[in-house]
Amino acid sequence: MPDEWPEGKALGGAGVPQAAYPVASEIGAVLYGTDGWLPSGLSPAGAGRIAATNDVQAVALWLEEYRASPNTQRAYRREAERLLLWLGEQGMSLAELRRDHLDAFEAFLGDPTPRERWVGPTRARQDPRWRPFRGPLSPSSRRQSLIILQGLCAWLVEAGWLDHNPFRLMRDKRRRMDNRRGAIERYLERPLWEWLWQWLDRPPASSASRRARFVWMRRRLVFGFAYLLAPRIGEMTGARMDDFIRREGRWWWRVTGKGGKTARIPVPPDMMRLLADWRVCLNLSPEPSADEPTPLLRGLDGRRGVGDNHLYRLIRATFEEAAIALEHQLGADAEREVAQLRRATPHWLRHTALTHQAQAGVELRYLAETARHSRLDTTARYLHTEAEEWHRQQARHGLTPQGTGGADEPGEQPV
Repeated sequence: MPDEWPEGKALGGAGVPQAAYPVASEIGAVLYGTDGWLPSGLSPAGAGRIAATNDVQAVALWLEEYRASPNTQRAYRREAERLLLWLGEQGMSLAELRRDHLDAFEAFLGDPTPRERWVGPTRARQDPRWRPFRGPLSPSSRRQSLIILQGLCAWLVEAGWLDHNPFRLMRDKRRRMDNRRGAIERYLERPLWEWLWQWLDRPPASSASRRARFVWMRRRLVFGFAYLLAPRIGEMTGARMDDFIRREGRWWWRVTGKGGKTARIPVPPDMMRLLADWRVCLNLSPEPSADEPTPLLRGLDGRRGVGDNHLYRLIRATFEEAAIALEHQLGADAEREVAQLRRATPHWLRHTALTHQAQAGVELRYLAETARHSRLDTTARYLHTEAEEWHRQQARHGLTPQGTGGADEPGEQPV
């Protein structure tokens, strides 16, 4: 039961704060209410082939199709809410959405204004300060949003709720909807990662409190886990001690990821050392056993697990703290790296892990297994060797012949 919608409470009921954006809370009410709760005055006998009488209920029923994949449901809900909120601003319903509206909606995703109404930090949905965006969406994020919403409208057409899918009428659909993208760019280059790990791995002072040592040990485990096994954030918060299993003298991590697919990932020795240190900090034996269905990552009480939002904030705060430390250490010489750390999100750690494994020579088929990608072309985006070789050969082309002070030698370019 999510925090943002208390069980058994109707929208606006006693003890439930009114949200700044009721649509967001109404979707939550339909998804998470009990006993088939619907907003007052609405009948469950709706038009079409689904039991809905308004757009919010129709969208919530579509989201229910993804109840087995909470992370997917959460991402889809975010995009659907943005569309419904934008339509509300235009005084329109889903049935009134036409092809000529989509360009304006895409532009809105790239520049949600006025910012004070649409943009803000992460907060619970019932908080009056909650906003639908943390910032403008990048081109790739806008494309992904349109892909998700095309799926929503396709489902609503099949359900008889809509009579057409405006996304299918987009003339430049191939450009917008093609989900094949270029090489992964949002990752930490190896020198920056090595500096970050040395900073993370530095133990607190011997006089530090027990709590400070716990926080340091947990942060060290989080970043080491993310780098060594390339989990998604939901896989990290969902990990249990007994997900680490030993077979034939080797350790494996059992993980259930997107689409409910379960996989076993080889656990490198460094991860087992981090895990042993963490377990000793929790007053446990160094190695996990098969009968420990307890959270891997824990709150400050050492028992309860942590949620996705908690972990997201922890990682982002660590990146910011690291950026301050690097800026203090190197000043203007590290301006680019400091900016990278300040932009980095938890998913950058997964990209960093997979990119560095590819650079270390891990075969594509094994890299795909670690990433749990269903398509090799998705994994191939982490391979940068072609670009590096192209750049090396292009360096031979200069204003003067090679060897006479013309083109730079292959390697890092001068600033």
